[in-house]
Amino acid sequence: MSNSTRRVAVTGAFGALGAAVVQLALKSGAVVAAIDYAPADSARDHENLHQFGGVDLSSSEQAGKVFLDASEAMGGLDSLINIAGGFTWETFSGSDIGSWDKMYNINVRTAVISTQSALPFLSKGLHSSVVNISANSALKSEMGVAAYTASKAAVAKLTESLADEYKGQIRFNAVLPSIVDTPVNRADMPDADFSAWVSPDELAKVILFLTSPNSSAVTGALIPVVGRV
Repeated sequence: MSNSTRRVAVTGAFGALGAAVVQLALKSGAVVAAIDYAPADSARDHENLHQFGGVDLSSSEQAGKVFLDASEAMGGLDSLINIAGGFTWETFSGSDIGSWDKMYNINVRTAVISTQSALPFLSKGLHSSVVNISANSALKSEMGVAAYTASKAAVAKLTESLADEYKGQIRFNAVLPSIVDTPVNRADMPDADFSAWVSPDELAKVILFLTSPNSSAVTGALIPVVGRV
């Protein structure tokens, strides 16, 4: 797989998965725009990395500006990877509508606005792509994650719909991970078997495959990445 000279924008780029995707993309030769709500960090500096911190992707105004700036910095855009998102666990009886609003805003609204903002700058053709992050639990949910999985199911269906709408112009795919091995998940589930989880690097490889020319025939796919869970 080669992403040489490809121009890739990654949202949620400073988290565990986002950082893994950014590092693997840079290693493969891509130019990367790393976008996050968290502040940029000079320790991450790389000659092919453009950092954009402090961006609220639920704001159309902020997203529009950052994708304009990113496109100008990279000379265009070939791929968008929507990683920005969040998780909550709570029973339905113990939740209120605020949790549902939060999951929608963090997981669905950011993906919609980021995609809308990036579309004017995305190159057109089979090598142009958008990758979204859904969840394996969007296919078969369980107690405590109703708001989260409903939002991730929306991301999956958004992906399928846009793949059909932009057929032949831009490829849209989504990965559906189980539990990703991050410091936050380890802290939340200290007794779990971490070796069964999906590592950020493993998931990053699948994501970047979907942005590469090797996946030019793949669009509208919802790809489970479940590790050994």
